[in-house]
Amino acid sequence: MKRFLTLIFSVCSIFSVVSMNLNSEIFFYAFADDKPSVSAKAAVLISADTGEMIYSLNASTKLPMASTTKIMTTLLCLESGNLDEEFVVDSEAIKVEGSSMGLVEGDIVTKYALCCGMLLPSGNDAANATAVKLAGSLENFAVMMNEKAKELGMSKSYFVTPSGLEGTGHGSSAYDMAILAREALKNEIFKEICSQQSIQVKFGNPPYERWLKNTNKLLSMYDGVYGVKTGFTDEAGRCLVSACERDGKELICVTLNDRDDWNDHMILYDYGFSQVSDYEYKIDDEIYVNLAGGFEDKIKLCCPENPVICTAENNPDFFKCKIKTSPFLYAPIMEGEQCGEIVITYKGREVRSLPLCADKDYNIYVKTEKKKSKMEKIKSIFNKN
Repeated sequence: MKRFLTLIFSVCSIFSVVSMNLNSEIFFYAFADDKPSVSAKAAVLISADTGEMIYSLNASTKLPMASTTKIMTTLLCLESGNLDEEFVVDSEAIKVEGSSMGLVEGDIVTKYALCCGMLLPSGNDAANATAVKLAGSLENFAVMMNEKAKELGMSKSYFVTPSGLEGTGHGSSAYDMAILAREALKNEIFKEICSQQSIQVKFGNPPYERWLKNTNKLLSMYDGVYGVKTGFTDEAGRCLVSACERDGKELICVTLNDRDDWNDHMILYDYGFSQVSDYEYKIDDEIYVNLAGGFEDKIKLCCPENPVICTAENNPDFFKCKIKTSPFLYAPIMEGEQCGEIVITYKGREVRSLPLCADKDYNIYVKTEKKKSKMEKIKSIFNKN
């Protein structure tokens, strides 16, 4: 999918890990003086590629975020694997107030069904059942959530519950939640589930097919919206995390404690999409690494995706590129075989990671000796004497 800044850059011959600045002319965001006004206590609009802020209002302020918490719970569940494994839900975990996917004692579910139950009807029962399945208890799962938050750089976040029901200290910032959504949307299963207005899943005792409906009305209110998660509690107010694509441009929006969240997200997307531009840089296919045991001394690597597509703010110097390979590669290497990767970062945050592959076959060098005739062998014996 084309994004709203196309970045094509030049890479010189590389023999190990190399960093470089991408110094070329670039179109950049032209921020208007009259930024929109919203009803939220905190809001942020970011690029889905780089995580850079296009709009912010108290974006780093820690606030309760209600059921948008389930973005983290769902991501951890998806990353745990074995999504189709059937198991019986913990009978105590599902005894929770608030929104529900309809679990009852003895129900047989899969992790996939629980993910659907969290992202669409915002099931607190699904979140608790997930936590106990993955960590054995809600407390142990909170540790997992906070470790993941630290890994993602969510410096203003602290998780206490898997559902978003209030717990002492439970909260996050609008920017942290946008970064979390950006990471979660890299997971294709997460993205597929949260984009559905309704979905059919199987659970129960015995399991049977049933429909779950999405609480995110923005999916049908604004063209291009494909997620992500709603939330509400008395303390947090209305919270909403959404993502939207238009003409190859992708943005993520978060509002916390916002009584008019549907309209505010549409206003922010209208603003954000008016601020971005496209540009292109080209990768030079001249990346070489030393080759051992082959007919040639070096192997040429190429990136299958060329041009590389990224998003930027207004300073191309923030982009850096790393070519990661071993100092030596060993023959044989087949055409298309991955031999390294190219990583693009913006202000230290990874934007894209792409494979570097061999441009052709590189076979083993085998020294051959000309076969001697019987007469030549006899002559060589006499010559030695």
